[in-house]
Amino acid sequence: MSGYADTIADRTKFGEALVGSVLLGAGTSIAGIVTSTSTAASGAADLAITNALGGIAAQTMFLALADVAYRKVNLEHAAASAVNLGQATVLIILIALPILAWATPDFTIWAINPLTPILVGVYLLGLYNAHKIHRRPMWFPRSTKDTRSEDDDECEDMRSLWLIGTLFGAFTIIVGLSGWIVGMTGLELSGRLGISQGVVGALGTAVITSLPELVTTIAAVRRGALQLAIGGIIGGNMFDALFIASSDIAYREGSIYHAVSERAIFWMALVLLMTAVLLIGLLRRQKQGPAGIGWESVILLVLWGGGATLQATLG
Repeated sequence: MSGYADTIADRTKFGEALVGSVLLGAGTSIAGIVTSTSTAASGAADLAITNALGGIAAQTMFLALADVAYRKVNLEHAAASAVNLGQATVLIILIALPILAWATPDFTIWAINPLTPILVGVYLLGLYNAHKIHRRPMWFPRSTKDTRSEDDDECEDMRSLWLIGTLFGAFTIIVGLSGWIVGMTGLELSGRLGISQGVVGALGTAVITSLPELVTTIAAVRRGALQLAIGGIIGGNMFDALFIASSDIAYREGSIYHAVSERAIFWMALVLLMTAVLLIGLLRRQKQGPAGIGWESVILLVLWGGGATLQATLG
């Protein structure tokens, strides 16, 4: 999928960051949205929401692992992109909206909270904004000898764009079917083992359904498509925020924002913190840090590890 997305970015001239955000990010997130929606329809509100938020946290942490894999320089330095900066900012807005919904009175129309369509609208506006930034950027990152542009990554796949798109779609369907299996398995494990849905969602199904992002990110880094790698993670995280909207629609017992526990709010706060740290790293573009990775990567690993340990301890 990473290779096909890279080829599509080169052929269509849409750019690695934008294609990574929209195509690769959404395609690898299909498993997660199927998991969250199916479990929400079954009445498991906490599992559905923590699966979405835990997935965003895990995928952000995966960028730190990709930074470890890219030994030349800090990944955030080499993969400078105004599009990724814009997408990370939109992601913060997308996560702040569910917190607002949770903190406001429980009001629904046809069992759907009014902030749910707003969430979808903000996502679409974010994609439009990313396209405008790509077409006519008003900010440009300083180029250094370690910066890799999209022109440094040559397209070698000579097959037709239609065939490449079809193959990408076929793999997306496989990922989606896997997500349904993971969701049903998570519900069964929660019931049989007596583990809270929040723990199963944030640390079980979320991490498993996020593995496609880890694989495609490492694959993109190895191909030298660095903007595609970061765009795929940030775009996937934006798409993951839509899991919350789809879960609210599928949850027929009222507003899902008011059915979740404080565990879900914890993961919302952690995601906001991790995204802000990533955004600072993308702006600062440190060349080298501890063990050859950026300080933001170190902080992301500590935040995710600390959050996961705390939630697992609480049970």
